[in-house]
Amino acid sequence: MALTCVSWAAVPTVQAADLPAVPPAIKEADHLRAGVRCDQPPYGYQDKKGEFAGVEVEMAKQISLWALGSKDKVSFTCVTAENRVPQLLGRKVDLLIATLGVTPERQRVIDFTTPYRWGASDVVVKKDSPARAIADLKGKTLATLKGSVQAKWFEDHMPDVKTLRMNSAADALQAFRQGRADAYTHDAATLVVVADNDQNARLIGQPFQISDAAIGVRKSEAQWRDFLSAAVLRMREEHLFRGWVQQFVPENIQSYYISVFEQAKPAEAL
Repeated sequence: MALTCVSWAAVPTVQAADLPAVPPAIKEADHLRAGVRCDQPPYGYQDKKGEFAGVEVEMAKQISLWALGSKDKVSFTCVTAENRVPQLLGRKVDLLIATLGVTPERQRVIDFTTPYRWGASDVVVKKDSPARAIADLKGKTLATLKGSVQAKWFEDHMPDVKTLRMNSAADALQAFRQGRADAYTHDAATLVVVADNDQNARLIGQPFQISDAAIGVRKSEAQWRDFLSAAVLRMREEHLFRGWVQQFVPENIQSYYISVFEQAKPAEAL
């Protein structure tokens, strides 16, 4: 399946020169609750001190500044691939900035803002693995996350691959490193870091499940969605994403992360 490359400039957006009004409920609360990932560097994670860090964490702080006048008026809740949408629907958080891909299934239950980046999935294998393409995983065991788009993709497209579905990225990576799985699939951005840090691992390098990532909000909250969409556009206009990537990503792999925020989506390999 081939995807047409789409420039960010072609994505319909609201104008961000003057941000729309902040919804009264957000103003009255004077505090934001953001659902973020805690195990997905460089997007969302907890550092050695247990502090929330990453590009998406900085996005939430910036939104807090523009909406409420201070970066300190936001608190963070760890969410997983499996529980992030229920956390939003259960009103535990006001927004999700949590490596959340835009999919038809999710669009049926929540709303999305203007995308802030694209994301692709990939697979990491041991360096000496004979697997050179995704098709070579037939009959193999693949570590992935419960509730992830990767798990759903393999279920739909390659049912002869056994999936070992774990609760967290750390658990899935450990299963792969311990040999309980022949490969590990996740967002390509996550796997770029894995391969860079592990001399015994390599990427297959065959992108699939290419999609946009956006902020998730509850349906019927159009005013909040529109404010956040304008905020995303303003972040892009002010080149904030590049600075955050440079802050959280090792220099030797920064170019990949900058590309997902600033360049058009690539064609899908499958």
